Amino acid sequence: MTLDIPRIQARVAELLAEYAIPSAAIGVLHDGELTEFAVGVKNVETREPATTDTVYQCGSMTKTWTALAFMQLVDEGKVGLDEPVRTYLPGFAVADPEASAKVTPRHLLYHTNGIEEAYGDPGEDEDVYARMVENIADAPQVFPPGHTHGYSAALGYALLARILEVHDGAHWDDIMRHRLFEPMGLTSTNSWHEQVNEARAATGHLIRSLEEGPLVTPVRYLPRAFGPGGNLTSTSREVLAMAHVFLNKGTAPNGKRIVSAESIQEMLNSRVPVPDPHMFGPAWALGLIVCDWQGETVYATDGSTVGQNARLRILPDSDTALALLTNGGPRETFSHAVFNEILTDLGMVTVPDLPAPDTTLNLDLSRYEGVYGRPGARYEVSAEAGKLYLTLFLDPMQAAFLHKPDRIRYELLPVSETHFLMPPADPLEDTQTVALYDFTNGSAQYLHTNCRVHPRQR
Repeated sequence: MTLDIPRIQARVAELLAEYAIPSAAIGVLHDGELTEFAVGVKNVETREPATTDTVYQCGSMTKTWTALAFMQLVDEGKVGLDEPVRTYLPGFAVADPEASAKVTPRHLLYHTNGIEEAYGDPGEDEDVYARMVENIADAPQVFPPGHTHGYSAALGYALLARILEVHDGAHWDDIMRHRLFEPMGLTSTNSWHEQVNEARAATGHLIRSLEEGPLVTPVRYLPRAFGPGGNLTSTSREVLAMAHVFLNKGTAPNGKRIVSAESIQEMLNSRVPVPDPHMFGPAWALGLIVCDWQGETVYATDGSTVGQNARLRILPDSDTALALLTNGGPRETFSHAVFNEILTDLGMVTVPDLPAPDTTLNLDLSRYEGVYGRPGARYEVSAEAGKLYLTLFLDPMQAAFLHKPDRIRYELLPVSETHFLMPPADPLEDTQTVALYDFTNGSAQYLHTNCRVHPRQR
């Protein structure tokens, strides 16, 4: 099978217009052959076209790169995945003494460490990750280590980066260049926005309405605290160079060994379950999401910044990887539509649809009612006339900028006793999924959505 690039480009252009996303850069690595193209504009104000050399912010896809660098330390015998973090960072401590002693690198890679992201303001200097370690001495536990899965946007991978810094005696940005970018022959991938050639950079965009269209984001970059978990910029070609490492037992396209074949197997096969399996996948590996596409195991790594988004899907059984970088969104239905155009051309399995609600379920809705949240996030689940609803509380400044109310109400449609569909309340949204689970005390103790976990508050 070969790709009909003109047809796919035309279809992507239609989808960009439909979703009000300014541009997309797409790469396909199939049986060792690379195909790439770009559609749209880098910036809606300048109208400069996006090209295959345009660099996009990769957001949390950065975590997979950080995981690869960390696995090099494992290969070198310098760290163990199941040794306590304080073995390598003697000053590591959080509010819970047991967690301080028990949290391991594997917990951090899995997002099962349970530490609240209470790292304060560590600044924008190169010592930011050392400061984050210092600042979490009073950080509480969202859940006990290993108890469940709860995504750590910045802190978990900052701790892994700090272990790398202490071992290598260098700052994280230099470590990534020396351990990964230079050996892999990458010239367009950077870990800090000051390293990026602005002439090649896509600009992020937000959208408040389809009528208004995309707006240049007022926040150009994430804070430096997100570095190891979210600050890489790259091209679709060089994102696929990282995918090549997973498809080829640890070697880069230039033949350089990046990590051992054993470490790649560990990264792919060591897993924990995800409470909400429907939106992304049922399990989390070491730096990767594990998906089940109609029986085929697919690995995913995604990322979003303020106005830019990155998606990568790796299909080892089919020797294929798909990369999608955009400067608008995120909309999962957009990425699924783009991927399915490519996968259909290749005669491969496509992205599965979300499950349908189960209308035969007779749930005790009182078990789910309550307030769930963490700092900066609040959800209220309530029952009314035999139906379950979720109210999302938005930050007032965010709501004002997006022209949204500060409370948005959604109906929850049960798929099972613990999983729900949440249909959109706005044409700019997709259907989301929610898990309400752990009935240890008779009522659900956690709400899990978009990979984030929120414990019951009352």
